[in-house]
This record gives sequence, structure tokens and C-alpha cells, in this order.
Amino acid sequence: MFPKMTTKNILPADGYAGTLVGRALFPGAHPGPCVVVIREDGVHNISGTVPTMAELLNCDNPIARANKATRNCVHLGSLDEILLNSTPDTHDPLKPYLLTPIDLHAVKGCGMTFVKTMLGRAIEEQAQGDPQKADAMHKVLEGDEGRKLSTVKPGSDEAEKLKAALIEQGMWSQYLEAGIGPNVGIFTKAQPLSTVGIGAEVGIHPDSIKSHSEPEVVLITNSRGRSIGATLGNDVNRQDLEGLSALYLDRAKNNNAACSIGPFIRLFDESFGIDDVRTQNVTLTVEGIDGYLLSEIYPMVEMTRSLDELVAQTFNDNHQYPDGLALFCGTMFFPDQDRDEPGKGFTHKIGDVVTIKAPALGTLINKVNHSNMVRPWNFGIADLMNNLADRHLIGG
Repeated sequence: MFPKMTTKNILPADGYAGTLVGRALFPGAHPGPCVVVIREDGVHNISGTVPTMAELLNCDNPIARANKATRNCVHLGSLDEILLNSTPDTHDPLKPYLLTPIDLHAVKGCGMTFVKTMLGRAIEEQAQGDPQKADAMHKVLEGDEGRKLSTVKPGSDEAEKLKAALIEQGMWSQYLEAGIGPNVGIFTKAQPLSTVGIGAEVGIHPDSIKSHSEPEVVLITNSRGRSIGATLGNDVNRQDLEGLSALYLDRAKNNNAACSIGPFIRLFDESFGIDDVRTQNVTLTVEGIDGYLLSEIYPMVEMTRSLDELVAQTFNDNHQYPDGLALFCGTMFFPDQDRDEPGKGFTHKIGDVVTIKAPALGTLINKVNHSNMVRPWNFGIADLMNNLADRHLIGG
């Protein structure tokens, strides 16, 4: 069974103190997605004023516009009521339920922004399953050069010297290049409208023998490349395929429902800003129906690059995103926790409940299923535009 979701275990630690926006499915004769504002007095559909999240977040003052829109909105119910209807176990299609908080945004990810993941990937790549070579790499990377990876500024002269030293020892890797080189490792995580939200099932490929969730903070930028809010994300990854070749990264990360975002977007205001994102501790918990329990905490302060650098290298004169950007900032999680056999590390099993939490951003909960068994992605941009037109929200 999916755990019961309530305001008590989903909202940020300071409750409704921040500006929380999201999306929900509006039921009725003409059902469709709507933009919502989450407040103590309930969940408010503001799509009559702002039909898409992209439009809201790209205006000059999203907070003012959201607040003004609540003067002429539709009350969907309490947050507790809508959370209760947002899981596969309890879902009633005739009642509103939460969706991913983004719609037309590009969804990008940054890799190797934490040392633990960078080292894990480098050792995995170089050792190729040879435990003796893995041990040898561990010893080198736990020595002076390895310790420098935690403190060196990516792209600096010191980083170049460290690279030369590791090359000389035969310990260099493309993952270390992405970690301390001048260029951030950026990839497309998902297509617009393909992400899922809180309460949904996330998908792992049925042929995968090693898949895992990657808990991350997701920065939200507007069409001008300015960070205006943040939320949480689950970057589900097929490690067995990615480990064969970095060229398989796209296939390893783009199965149905392999990207979850939520529960809401917290807009930057006087209560919460980008500097507060850097101080968050992100907690990952995986609970299996077999009794397995994994729980780890990842401090954002251990990132090797600044959040502003990630955004600047993604959104710039060479790359624009006119509908805005949801940017996964990277994960510290590496699946080296043995679940079944010693030395085999972690992999998901069907029925796992994945909880990702940060004090200022709330809690994102999903349940694992095979990607061919989850709800298929069959609602694209043309469908959204037609749906909004049928509901007389666009098109005059």
C-alpha cells in the first residue's frame, strides 16, 4: 500500500509560510490540468487567469500574479483531500488530484556535481567489475589526489594539475572530467509534459537488473534564465545500461515515468531564496515490500559547483528555453548499498516506496513499478493546447 499522504508529512517544515504553486487535474465535464496555488485555506485553481505554469512563472512577478489570481479562482478542496486522492491506491478520477508542478518547461539534469557520485562512477568505469582494480583505485582516490577532488574548484588551474596527476597514475575518467573540468555535465532528462508528480508510480525498465532513484533539488528558471523557485526531483536511472557506455545515458534515463518532480514549486520570496537551497539537507528513504529499508541524508553544501554556475552553463547565449527550465542539480546518491548479495549494491524492486525530503521544499513520494506497467505518457503539447482551448482557457 502507498503510505498515506497528509499536509503534516508533505508540506515544508514551515508549512504555508512560503509561496507554493503546483498543478492538479481538474475533473468534471471537461477535465484537464490546472495551475494551483496551495494555501492554508485550500488548493485554488487559477487556470481561469493563468492557464499554464510556464505562463505564470514567465511573468514579471509570479508571486503577485498568483496572489491576484486567487481573487477569481475555483476552490478544489483542502490539501489533505487532494493528497488522499493522488495515489494509485486511492485514486478517484472524478475528484482532483495532484500532478507534476511543471508543464511546458524543458527538463535538464546536471551530473557529477557531488564527489561521492563522481568517484563511484569513475571507479565503476575503470574497474569494469574487477574487484582488485576497484580496490587499487579506491586507495589512490582516497589519498592526497582523491582528497583534493573535494576542495578543488572545477575548471581552475589547480583542477588541471590534479587532472594531469591522475592521468599519470592511470586513474582519469570521463566522470572526473565532468566533475572538475570547466564544463558542467548537462543532459536532457525528460521531455516537456512527460514528468510525473507526487503520489504517482515511477518506472524502471523491465529488462533492467540494476536501477535506482537519484534524489535531487530541482531549480526552476524563467524564460530569461533567472532562478525563481525550487522543488524536489527523482531522477530514476538504469545503472546497468549507463554503466555499459555513456552513450546510453539517454536510454538509461528516459523510460516512462522515470522522472518525478514535486510536491510543489516553492517560489523565491522573503521566506526562501536560492541561498537557502544551498543549505538544504536532502533525505532519501526507500522502503521495500520485502522489508528492506534504506535511509540517507545528503547535504547540498557538499556540491562541487555553485547553483548559479549550473544555471549559467545550461541557460545562456548559446542555449535558451523560452518556456522556462527545470534543472536537476545532481545527486550524491551512489547505489553501493548491498540489498541482496554482498558486493552487488542496490537496485530497485517493484513496490518500493521512494521518499525524497528537504525541510524547505517538503516531501516527494512515489512508488516503483515497471515502465511498461505505469500510466503511459499520452498527453503531449498539442493535447494540452487542445484541452485548454476546449475549456475556453486560451484562444479567445
